[in-house]
Amino acid sequence: MKSSNDLWEDIGSLGEDELFHVVTKLFAMYEEQLKRQPESEEARLFFEKLESALIQTEECNSNRR
Repeated sequence: MKSSNDLWEDIGSLGEDELFHVVTKLFAMYEEQLKRQPESEEARLFFEKLESALIQTEECNSNRR
C-alpha cells in the first residue's frame, strides 16, 4: 500500500475529470459495501466523513461570498 504522501502526490497530479471519477468511484464502492453489509462501520464512517467534508466546503464557500 502506498504512503499517504505518495497518495497526495497522485491526487495532485490528477485532472479535474479524473478527480471527479475518483470521488465517484469511492462513493460507489462504499455504497455497494453498505448494500451488501448494512452494518459496515467502515462504510458508515466514510459517508459520515464525506458529509462533514461537504458541509465544511459549503461553509467555506459561503464565507467567501
